Formats: sequence, structure tokens, C-alpha cells
Amino acid sequence: MGIIYRLALVLAIIGAINWGLIGLFQFDLVATLFGGQDTFLSRTVYTLVGISGLLCIPLLFRAFEEDEVDTVTNDTRNSNAYTNMNYQTEFGEETEFTEEDRKRARELYTDDK
Repeated sequence: MGIIYRLALVLAIIGAINWGLIGLFQFDLVATLFGGQDTFLSRTVYTLVGISGLLCIPLLFRAFEEDEVDTVTNDTRNSNAYTNMNYQTEFGEETEFTEEDRKRARELYTDDK
């Protein structure tokens, strides 16, 4: 995510907090901080929050890439920990391993250490 979108997201969150305060407590934090709703600074903050809300619209439709998921890259056994989950033993029969599978697994895991 680019710096512009991050900044827009922060401003949108600030705007959401301000609207929450207005809705719950009838307290406009921006107007209080900058001297009222009609001052230049308050109107600037309102405008920036509105623009940032418009910039955040594409984030709703953005497909997240697999490389954005935090995975363990140093350990090849867990590299697909979040993207390739296998629930086979949880919801069904356990896989039967042959002696050849066990031997191959022992070779793979003992060479790493």
C-alpha cells in the first residue's frame, strides 16, 4: 500500500473518530481544536478527511496479494502457513504413511538441523 493510501486511511480514521464523537456526545473535536467549524483550519481538515475517504474507496475492491500475507520464509515447512491449510486430519480420516514416506521425511528434517 502506498504512502498516499496510508495517509488517506489515517485521515479517514480520524474523521470516523470525529463523527463518532459527534454522534455519541455531540462534541466536534476538530472544531474544538481549531476554533470552530467555520475557521479555515477546521474547513481544511474536513476537506482533507473527505478527500481521503474518496481515496479509500478503491481499498474496498482491492484484491490482497499472497505476498502481503506474513509467512515464515526461512522455514520451508511453514512457508504456506496461511495460504495452504490442510484440515484433512481435523475433519476426516488420517492419512496412512508408507515406510518410504517416513524415510523421506526423516531425511528432509534431519538434514536441516
